[in-house]
Amino acid sequence: MPDSAVIADGLHARAAASTGSLPIRFEGIDFAVGATHILSGVELELHAGGPTVLMGPNGSGKTTLLKLAMGLLTPTAGSITFDGASHAPARARAIMFQKPVMLRRSVAANIAFALEAAGRPSSTSDIRRLLDLAHIAPLAERPARRLSGGEQQRLALARALAREPQVLFLDEPTASLDPSSTKLVEEIISQVSASGVKIVMSTHDLGQARRLAHEIVFMAGGRVVEHEPAASFFNQPATEEARRFLAGELVV
Repeated sequence: MPDSAVIADGLHARAAASTGSLPIRFEGIDFAVGATHILSGVELELHAGGPTVLMGPNGSGKTTLLKLAMGLLTPTAGSITFDGASHAPARARAIMFQKPVMLRRSVAANIAFALEAAGRPSSTSDIRRLLDLAHIAPLAERPARRLSGGEQQRLALARALAREPQVLFLDEPTASLDPSSTKLVEEIISQVSASGVKIVMSTHDLGQARRLAHEIVFMAGGRVVEHEPAASFFNQPATEEARRFLAGELVV
């Protein structure tokens, strides 16, 4: 099997060439649906570097924050800027959700579709490179909907990377996976991060956050409660909400 770390290295020049997204600044961000306020007064800056991991209880606004950063939602109030501009090239960012939808075609054809949707030729070499990175090259001709959950997540990662993004958003990427599949996905995330792609991901898994995070954004009640280097957050959380969360207590 080809060395995935070497393959991921090929993303470095592409990620560096994809400009106009970082830093991402959230200034006074509110987001509401009707009378329900999901985010309130969010102030946050996301810079290039190691993975940023969003943590917090259910309903704290993590998924909404990722969707806003991707441009899938528009804030009710406040502004989001990308390297100082109000807009960034769409191809500079990509997102993968917890439960990705597989197209009714082969694994390789799913990758080809993602490449074409990103405005890139679906060359055999590019398809193979992405399949190798995701450890699914032997499954290239298998119908995507017949893959296991872990295989589908790795295919979804490969599709997202077909955009050659500068920033990759991941929403609970291993929430429903077994330990073996989780380990493979985490290895790919680490390799992609090392190649220069900025990873911003949400997770409820404290062990995963400890393994992957460079910094933690802790959210509760629709607010950013802490934004700290991972070591500081886990060793000496600054707020009562974070201390209770790390102790396994309920935080609402």
